[in-house]
Amino acid sequence: MRILLAEDDPLLGDGLQAGLRLHGFQVDWVQDGEAAERELRAQDYGAAVLDLGLPKRDGMDVLAMARRAGLTLPILVLTARDAVPDRIKGLNQGADDYVIKPVDLDELAARLRALIRRSHGQPVEHLRAQDVALDPASRTVLQAGEVVNLSGREFDLLHALMLNAGRVLSREQLEQHLYSWGQEVESNAVEVHVHHLRRKLGNGLIQTVRGVGYILPKTAASQA
Repeated sequence: MRILLAEDDPLLGDGLQAGLRLHGFQVDWVQDGEAAERELRAQDYGAAVLDLGLPKRDGMDVLAMARRAGLTLPILVLTARDAVPDRIKGLNQGADDYVIKPVDLDELAARLRALIRRSHGQPVEHLRAQDVALDPASRTVLQAGEVVNLSGREFDLLHALMLNAGRVLSREQLEQHLYSWGQEVESNAVEVHVHHLRRKLGNGLIQTVRGVGYILPKTAASQA
């Protein structure tokens, strides 16, 4: 899942980016409010982690802009501003979570997964479709109770399709889920990953909508 990190402290930002990548996130990192606003308007992120004390434009203003613009992605405020009025203002401006620095990386990743899951109407951590179960925390996939070994990209693509069960995702949308800045994307990368998933999980799970993209049909099992 691709997320935006807006943090002006170089040491902290570098640590957060590296740590969240270890948890399976694709992270684009910006260091000022104007860049955060620009990227939020231009890219389709799964979530954002937003510091409030950003140069050029305060994080609270970036948050307010995002909600005025109708952006619905989950936004987690990560800040040293721990006063109750600041927390209330942040939540009233549209933050989905408000976390005080310092934060444990495992907790931050868990909070992000929960926000992303709820934003897609998924009530529980484990995602299911047909006989396939996916655990975002451990990054494991089971089919009929047996472990299926997937590459990182294959896991991320399946995760995106399961989160959006019943919705067609274009190749461009899937690329935005799978790749962050500076990562080379082959023109047929998504098609190759889909082919590998079908070979490992069977042809019936992921359907092609010709000329549009791919869909994982929504079933009672996928909502469980």
